[in-house]
Amino acid sequence: MPYSPLLIKPFRDELTNVSVKELLTPEDVDKALDLSGTTLVVVNSVCGCAAGVARPAVRRLMQNESGRKPDRVVSVFAGQDLEATARFRSYIPDIPPSSPSFALFKDKELIFFIPKHRIEGRSSESVTSDLLAVFEEYA
Repeated sequence: MPYSPLLIKPFRDELTNVSVKELLTPEDVDKALDLSGTTLVVVNSVCGCAAGVARPAVRRLMQNESGRKPDRVVSVFAGQDLEATARFRSYIPDIPPSSPSFALFKDKELIFFIPKHRIEGRSSESVTSDLLAVFEEYA
């Protein structure tokens, strides 16, 4: 059963307020991942490491003026947008479900993944640094 939309609205807003596009349906996921170039998919969630590390890392990334960025940054919300999240996960079948997490695609191919266990217990600054380093290499 999905979380209450009222409960998670602030968590969604935290990303959409910095221009992260939400993928709410399986069709949205297909359209986003069918585009050429680089796409960062943020798997958003209600857990503490999403609030304390993952979403702040994305905000910092989106506000960063130096360094490269992916062509687009999108999100699915685990525990809320169940069908969209399932469709996203179908693109990475060999990777166990992990939320929050980050997946970077280039021309429809997964090239980098940060699972929850590499997010929790770290600072948002260090996760942002990891993402920026990957973008310098691939974006």
